[in-house]
Amino acid sequence: MAGLPLLPELLRQLFSRPATNTFPSRHLPSSVTGFLAKVARGEATIHPPVPTPPKFRGKIVYDREACIGCSLCLRVCPAHAIEFIPETKRVRIYVTQCIFCSQCNDVCPKDALHMSPEFLLATEDRYAESQIVE
Repeated sequence: MAGLPLLPELLRQLFSRPATNTFPSRHLPSSVTGFLAKVARGEATIHPPVPTPPKFRGKIVYDREACIGCSLCLRVCPAHAIEFIPETKRVRIYVTQCIFCSQCNDVCPKDALHMSPEFLLATEDRYAESQIVE
């Protein structure tokens, strides 16, 4: 019977609308999309984004030409976000699996991997072209 006091709150939450908006911009409310249209026409301005701090760990950047195919990055990746492609002796990185720990960058003998300041990576398709680094 200890959980019974929570039942009214559970039912209220179950049938109420979410308090947040879904992320992709096509789901934004019309007040936001209208404001963004004004910005595009030059009728309004938005504050500049806050710069990312030094050594920020954003989306991985892969230098294919520098890579020697040693696959050390695969061995240290705790999230198993890196796949070795034997035909080309290169790697494929799945950003949606990456935990941005930067261990692959630290172990790479040729500095073929490094972190970028890019952090707006959300998408509905985990296998989208923007979510795979080759």
